[in-house]
Amino acid sequence: MTVLILTSEEDVTADMVVARLHETGTPVMRLDPADLPGKAVLSADFAHGDFDGHLSVNGHVLSMGGLRSVWVRRPGEPAAHASHPSPWLTAETRQALYGMLYSAATRWMNHPRNADQARLKPWQLRVAHLSGFAVPPTVFTTAPRVAQQFAREHGDVVVKSASGPPPGEPGLALPTTLIGPDTDFSGVAAGPALLQRYIAKRADIRLTCVGHRLFAARKTAEPGQVDGRYGDTGHSWEPVPVPDRIGKSVHEYVRLAGLAYAAFDFAEDEDDIWWFLECNQSGQFGFVELETGQPVSAAVAQWLAQRGPDRRAPESRR
Repeated sequence: MTVLILTSEEDVTADMVVARLHETGTPVMRLDPADLPGKAVLSADFAHGDFDGHLSVNGHVLSMGGLRSVWVRRPGEPAAHASHPSPWLTAETRQALYGMLYSAATRWMNHPRNADQARLKPWQLRVAHLSGFAVPPTVFTTAPRVAQQFAREHGDVVVKSASGPPPGEPGLALPTTLIGPDTDFSGVAAGPALLQRYIAKRADIRLTCVGHRLFAARKTAEPGQVDGRYGDTGHSWEPVPVPDRIGKSVHEYVRLAGLAYAAFDFAEDEDDIWWFLECNQSGQFGFVELETGQPVSAAVAQWLAQRGPDRRAPESRR
């Protein structure tokens, strides 16, 4: 039984898990959908009332009947590396590849349909609230008047992208920025703005959930720091215990979202409250593991190596 990892050719985080799988003798196939068609070949056969499918990468053949699990890590756009790429070829290749994989009885980390929903920031905040997290007051709006009222009510607020950094040139995109109530919000009419009450934090928290296992790490923040992802604070990530209340909320969140893997970001304030900022369903963990020694890659490998269907797959919740 083979683990299939869908990711780009250069992915250090995936490399860490592949090494752990090799240590346990678990067969692994690594595929970038961008290499299909071309370096990779697929075939799916629906005949005589039965289904069978095969993937071939660098001479390694994987039957769908021998598929143990699929890790959707950082896959490229299907057919992106084809000799004559086109939107039509991408659509056709996506249909063939994911249609074949969806037809197999396998475990997903994470199922693409659940992952697509989990990327939506407004939906994240709703699920975080239902799960019992502390969620900062937030507004998504294209109305300048609403944005102005929100800033006046909460004082200093943070404006940031809902979808993350844009590909290529950012154009009019604004990085995560602290702004005051006297800001000119007329530009909000040009595109949806995400405004959130500023949390004066003393530390950033990254919590990685792998199945039922939780790994939390803390990094002290500088005074007035807005985004812990950028700039050198002079502090390192250190492992910290997960409070019981946070652990219960994490497990409820991944249950509602149908996720087997999730990376949570929190802002810890002076009152020890962990404020939910976002949940990345494919967030990296390598940088935390290297600094803290937490065995996240081993936990991912162990989950992928298990047998049996994953109850988080959407098919089982119909």
